Amino acid sequence: MTVDKSMSILIVDDYKTMLRIIRNLLKQLDFENVDEATDGSSALQKMREKTYGLVISDWNMEPMTGLQLLREVRADQKLKDTPFIMITAESKKENVVAAREAGVSNYIVKPFNAETLKGKLVSVVGQF
Repeated sequence: MTVDKSMSILIVDDYKTMLRIIRNLLKQLDFENVDEATDGSSALQKMREKTYGLVISDWNMEPMTGLQLLREVRADQKLKDTPFIMITAESKKENVVAAREAGVSNYIVKPFNAETLKGKLVSVVGQF
């Protein structure tokens, strides 16, 4: 499977610095069609207004966590098949299990670089 690099990607994080870092890493991988949301609620609204080929979300956000966002996405018939990568600073086994049970496509532990992100993208959306 080959990835369409023009696909829309939504990155969700409440830290603008992290949004910029992820956007720049995606740019290094030639993904330019990237939107941002600073919380789960605004991410859900954007997802209901536009089709995304991938969501990359932080775990720790307020008031809606990345896990809550993932559960909302998987419960929505229109959004449930959207590939979803969770990013977190914690690698606790129970968090990984909870994310897997909620239907996460893959999981990235901070800090990470473009190669790590590329590997996760390949595993979720295919080769590019």
